[in-house]
Amino acid sequence: MADDAPTTDEAPVEEAPPTDERREAVVAELRELMGDAVVDALVKPGLGIWVRVATDAWSETAEVVRHRMDFRFFDFLSAIDWLPSPYGRYEDSAVDVPFPPPMPDRADAEPGYTGGDTRFQVLGSVAKPGTDLRLLLKADVPDDDLRIGTWVRTFAGAAWHERETHEMFGITFEGNPDLRHIYLPSDFEGHPLRKEFPLLSRVVKPWPGIVDVEPMPGEADDAEGGEDA
Repeated sequence: MADDAPTTDEAPVEEAPPTDERREAVVAELRELMGDAVVDALVKPGLGIWVRVATDAWSETAEVVRHRMDFRFFDFLSAIDWLPSPYGRYEDSAVDVPFPPPMPDRADAEPGYTGGDTRFQVLGSVAKPGTDLRLLLKADVPDDDLRIGTWVRTFAGAAWHERETHEMFGITFEGNPDLRHIYLPSDFEGHPLRKEFPLLSRVVKPWPGIVDVEPMPGEADDAEGGEDA
């Protein structure tokens, strides 16, 4: 029986990508207030806002989003090292990891949403009380001068976070008067969250999750019984 359904050569209509006018408006307002200091921005509809700002505008951005845009809730501040790990994934290696390893090329780094031009970036998250609007701010930290402005004059809660970031990554927050260590001795050498900092227990022996594990009592017998059944 012939198919009487109409035919057409028209291409299917593509659906427009989802938009989020409320979050796009936040980005537009921040661009208006900060101008060229806003390097890049990304909105994921219904989820969040990512904005990268110029390094020298980091402290000013905190003041603007709190006092002029009402993002008064401080969530967290930290940093990230985009350098690929010179050790690879410890758990993927069944043999000892070479030490010291060859350092990877920073050009292979993938700096995530809104990009990045340096190995280290600082990240700060703030929210607008009474709404579901959250803003993740990020800024590059110069490779040859690991310093950036502080947020403590705007968000007092950032003090502890900046201390931890200074300790773990070696980034100095200019204007923060108290960057003492929190976890490690004051004379500790190195910064444990940098990619080149070795996890020594994994350098000297394989990751325990990939070595042969002896079966629990009774498991071997059960397996043999299952084969005979």
